[in-house]
Order: sequence, then C-alpha cells, then structure tokens
Amino acid sequence: MLCPVRVQLAIQEKGSDSQLVSNESTVFVEMAPFRIEPQFVGRVWGWMDLHPWYDRKAKDEPIGEVWLTGDDCCAATGPHAGKTLGEIFKELPRAMLGGDARSGDSPLLIKVIFAREKLSVQVHPDDQLAQKYGQPRGKTECWYALAAEAGAQVAAGLKACVTVDEVKAGIDGGTLEKSLKMISVRAGDLIYVDAGTVHAIWPGSVLLETQQNCDITYRMYDYGRGRELHIEKSLEAMRLKTEAGKVVPRVLEDRTVLVDSPYFSVERIPVEVSRASANLRRADEAKSGLAYLFAAGGSGRLTSPSFGTVELPSRGIVAVPAASPVFAVQDMGELDLIRISARQPGTKA
Repeated sequence: MLCPVRVQLAIQEKGSDSQLVSNESTVFVEMAPFRIEPQFVGRVWGWMDLHPWYDRKAKDEPIGEVWLTGDDCCAATGPHAGKTLGEIFKELPRAMLGGDARSGDSPLLIKVIFAREKLSVQVHPDDQLAQKYGQPRGKTECWYALAAEAGAQVAAGLKACVTVDEVKAGIDGGTLEKSLKMISVRAGDLIYVDAGTVHAIWPGSVLLETQQNCDITYRMYDYGRGRELHIEKSLEAMRLKTEAGKVVPRVLEDRTVLVDSPYFSVERIPVEVSRASANLRRADEAKSGLAYLFAAGGSGRLTSPSFGTVELPSRGIVAVPAASPVFAVQDMGELDLIRISARQPGTKA
C-alpha cells in the first residue's frame, strides 16, 4: 500500500525540476516494492521455446529478449498494478529514484537474452552522441551469464592495433569478425560493455543484461539478414579502445559485487533464511535509491508490516523504490538473489 510519511512544501525551481515537483503534488510518500510483469520481445535470432527459463513459447517470430524493466512492462502487484513502469516513473519520480531525481525517466533497462543465432555486430552511442541525435541517453551495458554451454563466447571490443580502415574493410568484405576480441563465457561471469564498444553475442549462453534505458543499436554487420545497417553512425560511435571485458568479482563479507559502473551496480546477495532490507545496501552507498531484486534461481518473498507480501518467483523481478518502507527478503527455496541498483554519473556507488 502507499503510505504517506511526511509532507513538505515544495521549492519551485527553474527548469525541469519544477515539473518534477508538480508531478508528485509536493507529497513525499513511502512506496512499497512491487513485482513487474515481463515483456517477451521477438528477435530473428531468438528461441522458439523459453522453457525451462520461462513458461513461454513463440507463436511466430522467435523470442530473443525478455524485458524485465521496460517502460511498457506493467506492475503486477501493489496499488499501481496494471500501470506501466513509464507511467509510474513519470507520476512518482522522487519516490522511485530519490529526492535528487534529475528526471521522471526510468534509468535502467534489464533484460534476459536468449540467442539461438549470432546477434549482429553492433555498437551503442555514449550519452553525448545519443543527445546529438535527439535521444536522452546512450547505452552502457553489462552481461551476467546465468548459464553457458561449453565453448560459449561473446565479442566485446576490437583486437589490439585494429584500425578504423580495417574495420571499414571488414564491414565491406564480411570479415569484421576477425577484428573482434572474443571472450569465453561461463556461468557466473560478468562482462562489461561500455558505450562505444564494438560487440556481439553468440549462441551458447543465457545472459542477464543491465543497461542504460536506451534501445539504440547501430548495426555494423548482420550476416545477410536484410535488416537495416547503420554504418556511418556506428563508425562515429565506435571507439578502438574501451573498458569492455570480463570483470573480476569483488567478494565482500556480505555480498559479491559483480560490477560497479557510473550507471549501475550489480551484486549477488546471499540470503540465509531471511535478510533485512537495510542490509541489502552496501555500507558505502551514499543514500537510498532505486534498486531491483532479480531471482536468478530459486524463489523468494518480500514481507513487511507496511505492505504485506510480494512474491519473487524464479526469474522474476521486484522494483524497490527509493522511498520503500523496511521489509525482509525470505528465501523460499534455493534463492539466488541479484541486486541491481541505479547510479547517476558523478555520484558515489
């Protein structure tokens, strides 16, 4: 339930903040965590049957992506059930993101990727380039391997000493793969892919992708599928050297930090029977903000005197707003909990 905890007079500020304040009617509220319904997205390179990951079969086009936090995904529980995430962020940006929310936009798009065939070789713009072309933000992302077959690989970056001319020749001659830096993938690996990285996903793994909430993809090469290519923009966005690659996990006493980036943090959180919400945050986190809890395996449950019970099924996701009341996460059986928290560039992780 939605419980008001304090009311303040809003200070009207110049620019977009004035709209942000008026959207929340100047009332600061507690906002309970809520489960989100996934959205199944067709892709030519996807799977026809998502079992055992999801109880879903494709009717026509294969399913390549399961969007967990897309703007059109709907809340499944709580007083906002049936509303899209996009609507909820616009109505309650501060409750979702915190008091210093810079906009009413959802900052992260989280997906599960199911690749039966190779994806296109592609690149994403950074914030500056995306804004040059009228988009709000670029796309830095990461992939956490939920499962991987023997020999599974992804491409993340270009080999050392590859030149722009060689990339162009590879695009024209269909040999771009030879310039790619291939990375072997095993379950539990985290691969970071910052904006500007030439990359591709190959079959053999199931990946949990966390990215800036941007779906801009510049295709460089697409294996003759006939889809649109974006050669000029991809070359403009491309960087010969990036920070992309496999990240060594940082093991702390109470969690494993898989990656920290300017835009998101991904952690694996152990839950022994039950864990209080206050203990989900790291001690070095500056303040409360938006987080998501994803059940990579097993199932869990969120309980609280303030809002009752929210079930977290296997491969399900729950949004934890910045203004969430206290709760506990319970392990309902072999829960493998992934916590993904939104970051803003320049803020402390």
